[in-house]
Amino acid sequence: MFDKILELVKEHFENNPEIKSKLTDEQKDAVATEVATHLTTGLTNHEALPGGTGGILSMLENAGSADNPLTNAMESGLINSLACKFGLSHAVTGAIAEALPGLLQKFALRAKDPNDKNITTTDITRPINDKTIPAI
Repeated sequence: MFDKILELVKEHFENNPEIKSKLTDEQKDAVATEVATHLTTGLTNHEALPGGTGGILSMLENAGSADNPLTNAMESGLINSLACKFGLSHAVTGAIAEALPGLLQKFALRAKDPNDKNITTTDITRPINDKTIPAI
């Protein structure tokens, strides 16, 4: 699943001029990998979230709501990680954090789309092999 999320993150960054313009070419892949790692780890730990596995797809679909526990849990760790590891400014980390709900919603929509076999609801609810996730 990590590779699918990484592809989605890169696509989202490429189509988001606010993020694309704030990252250097050297940063784009590393930052996308970091974001994908945080998303994958957050999805892996979904059993700890309210609703467990059954509620994960609903949380992804509603990622834009202010009280979404999945988005909130991922945002704070991700912003800190991006600032510390890459020295990104608040403007850049903020733009990436603002894109996070859209990324999660896009992931949910693709998982529910019966014509998109790249990401399925099974991908979301199945435990992930830790070896596929880069170390944070």
